[in-house]
Amino acid sequence: MKWRKWNRWVHRELGYVFFGMTIIYGVSGIALNHSVTKHWNPSFVSRSEFINNIDPALKADIGKEYIVEILDISGEKENYKQYYFPNDSSLMIYLKNGHIKVDLNTGSAYLTKIRNRRVFREFNFLHYNKPKKLWTWFSDLYGFSLVLLAISGLFMVRGKKGITGQGAVLAIIGVLIPLIFLIIYVWF
Repeated sequence: MKWRKWNRWVHRELGYVFFGMTIIYGVSGIALNHSVTKHWNPSFVSRSEFINNIDPALKADIGKEYIVEILDISGEKENYKQYYFPNDSSLMIYLKNGHIKVDLNTGSAYLTKIRNRRVFREFNFLHYNKPKKLWTWFSDLYGFSLVLLAISGLFMVRGKKGITGQGAVLAIIGVLIPLIFLIIYVWF
């Protein structure tokens, strides 16, 4: 088998085998890049709403009755877990899949409900290598295969559009772009 034929075979087969992994890492990579923006988490969806009719109170006066009243008003009695005071003027009530934050001085309260973001959460679980063990080996194999795919891809096309012509220019641009960003963000 000639080396070009072997190169095409390796590139094609690895491309098929790791198609799913590339989609997972690509989608979760984009999501993780944007997770630093405010109010967006790639793994969870969070919704907050204002709760009316809660009386202001002093920390010292708060007991079970006050907590039960807030849970009744919010409709979250069955989801109650525990409560604590972050400071003298705030009350946090933890719920299954959320929490209620109360400003004791004003009585204003916000109910925040949290649920898993479908697909993104699972993709991020794999991207962050949460499973460990066998997944680590498979991920390493994928990383090594990406290197092989990149190198074999250089030699897929012959002639003026291949690595000896236009392909060389594009490959150099592809190397320069991350180098420029490194220079800008790391050294300046």
